[in-house]
Amino acid sequence: MHTVVLTKGVPDFREGQVSFDDDGHLERGKTPTVMNPNDRHALRAALQTKVRNGGTVSLMSMGPPGYMEVLQEGMRDVYADDLYLLSDREMGAADTWATAMTVATGIQKLADPPDLVFAGFKTADGETGHTGPQTEWCLDMPLVTHVISLDIAEDEGILRAKRLVEGDVEEIETVEAPLPAFVVADPEFEPTYRRADHRLRHKDLRETAGDRADEFGEYLDDGSDLDPTDWDRFTMWDHAALNLDPDYIGLDGSPTIVAGVDPIPKAPSEREATVVDPNDDAAMGGVVEELAPYAGGD
Repeated sequence: MHTVVLTKGVPDFREGQVSFDDDGHLERGKTPTVMNPNDRHALRAALQTKVRNGGTVSLMSMGPPGYMEVLQEGMRDVYADDLYLLSDREMGAADTWATAMTVATGIQKLADPPDLVFAGFKTADGETGHTGPQTEWCLDMPLVTHVISLDIAEDEGILRAKRLVEGDVEEIETVEAPLPAFVVADPEFEPTYRRADHRLRHKDLRETAGDRADEFGEYLDDGSDLDPTDWDRFTMWDHAALNLDPDYIGLDGSPTIVAGVDPIPKAPSEREATVVDPNDDAAMGGVVEELAPYAGGD
């Protein structure tokens, strides 16, 4: 069983971490990059598959060299075996379609074709939810979205999944799909390890994956003479290695453009906290007075 998980580095949108220039554009150089939060659900689904069914997990991302640290973090989380980064300037500023084209080509170049590809349901920066399904379209695999639980029957060559169907009333649907298949994990996905051998395997995998992630970290350390591309579990491909025409990837290959970006509103600066001693009856009386109108529904 070979599983591929797609992950992406996104700006750290926590308060105080995001920087914008005078024109309101995001300053990526001054904003820390973190793993896309929704990718963690895909990682958890892939980890469950590895614990229950064995096999190997590969992580793949498209982005600048700085995404190697995101891959290292993902390796530790999903107990991944191999890391792939698709990276060069020709791939930069890609929209979801150009990204999907590039990532699908990377998956097709793998020496071991995957039985399963996992993706998170949307990214924290674009929030379109397009890239996963568009990548699946390029790969021509069955697609199952909003998956909240998953079982793989290797001997039958199928997956069985429960997925959320959103509408006037939220429903849970049970589906089957033949392998290989593409799975988009929902934030409600919960891995389960009911059997003792699964829990023991989970423990063993955590230790070996931790060692692998630490080893990759030695290649990433500043000042190290080690080049990450020398590590036999890390592969970086540029557009030439993927045999991709620059006219069809990156900004040139993107049929959509970003018309504008709205900065994240800051918390009102006029709000100030007042420390009140709970043993000070007069002060506490003032607090009750302040809250009384709200308790009355005003």
